[in-house]
Amino acid sequence: MSEVTAERAPLGIRLMQALGKEPDWSAMTAEELVVLREAVNRERSSRLARLITGFPDRGVTIQWQEVALPGRRLRVRTYRPSPGREGEGAARAGLPLVLHVHGGGFVGTAVQSDWVNSHLAARLPGLVVSVEHRLLDPQTPLQAAVDDGWDVLLHVVQHAAQWGIDPARIAVFGESTGSMVTALAAIRAKKSGPLLRAQVLVNPAVDLTAAGFEHASMHEHANSPTLTMPQMRLFQRLAVPPGTDPRALSPLYADDLSGLAPALVVVPTLDPVADHGRRYAERLRAAGTAARLTEYPGATHAFLSMPGVVPQAKAARAEITEFLRGGLTG
Repeated sequence: MSEVTAERAPLGIRLMQALGKEPDWSAMTAEELVVLREAVNRERSSRLARLITGFPDRGVTIQWQEVALPGRRLRVRTYRPSPGREGEGAARAGLPLVLHVHGGGFVGTAVQSDWVNSHLAARLPGLVVSVEHRLLDPQTPLQAAVDDGWDVLLHVVQHAAQWGIDPARIAVFGESTGSMVTALAAIRAKKSGPLLRAQVLVNPAVDLTAAGFEHASMHEHANSPTLTMPQMRLFQRLAVPPGTDPRALSPLYADDLSGLAPALVVVPTLDPVADHGRRYAERLRAAGTAARLTEYPGATHAFLSMPGVVPQAKAARAEITEFLRGGLTG
């Protein structure tokens, strides 16, 4: 970690990095990746992890559900205002829908986003559905996660009455890798529906091409506390195996970004992919799509999933809530 990053990163993040051991990402085997994934996701799902990932809103019912999709069944984690919460409840129909996709790439679970998703569900109020998408490994490229996000969105909208949502009030919300999934969903939805009211992209990684590693932020924060260049290299290698066109999975290179749902792009400044978000916001605006870019100085990659150690997470959550409420009401 560079001296500049060390001085500016939140203390809790620096302590976590000092106590942890960085794996050798470049030499990691498929078997080691599986072991790492299982260990990390157990840790992120533990009660103790709440001290870092934040405590859910008590006025929200959180459940795992299984969704039947073409050729597979997938788990989703749902967040619904509990009965009696400001007149909204689990039995109420016609709630707005926020489809959420967590970050992580080759590790990660919807549970790590309980804090932000439960508070969103309570404060909108609305139904948040977080996709437990397939994670990257040598047999599972990024396209699998992209398909999971899109197919869950279609399933919930097509069964709106069953889910108790208003199919005319839909937004997508992604973090890191999840932002790539939701950005691609927003582009696809413009062509085929459903109509989206808003999209929120938090520390988005939107460039899988070789040029994606040449952005200035990639070099400036190559050894940041929560995302490093070696991790990004492994991510890119798994996401787009040989024979795959990385541009097809890179929203930054989409041919047409006009007419998309208004976007909020949230960028922590101590992040290798900070310039991904900045450039994507620029491209959206140049295409005529409304895009608000907000930067959080001193915040690190994945900060929204670590409110216990990154103070800026609360301000970002409030901004996301306000933005979604504005897009989903009326």
